[in-house]
Amino acid sequence: MTLDTMMTRHVVSVRMDDELHVIRDLFNKYRFHHLLVMDRCRVVGVISDRDLLKNTSPFLGKAAERTMDVQCLHRKAHQIMNRSLISGAPEMPIADAALLMINNRISCLPVLNADGACVGIVTMRDLLRWALKQMADQACVNELRAETQARKAA
Repeated sequence: MTLDTMMTRHVVSVRMDDELHVIRDLFNKYRFHHLLVMDRCRVVGVISDRDLLKNTSPFLGKAAERTMDVQCLHRKAHQIMNRSLISGAPEMPIADAALLMINNRISCLPVLNADGACVGIVTMRDLLRWALKQMADQACVNELRAETQARKAA
């Protein structure tokens, strides 16, 4: 199986000059953990929810909030994004993508076509969902095999 069979095709992205308040709103609205950063039509970086947390003040929205805490929301995407982009292709085998993500200690993999355009994204959660389905399918195969063997023995 390849990435194009399991990737999320609707990818939410931001531009390099979008501010953290926009990014925070997107994370809150869509309840996901990764945003791709685009420059024109090219993926140039990734922002995780952890990147956002590291770059925003813990005092936002609290009684102790100061002007400088609010100012952190005006930082730009390009200031906090991870520029070391590791990506996959739609025809990449899922197992290869999983190894790539594990070996590089990343939790999402943008999927780019031959022209470099983003056509999807795969996350660790997607891989776990796929692995569980594979295990369930294999359990069914094993159960059917055991039933068939039991009938033949009877």
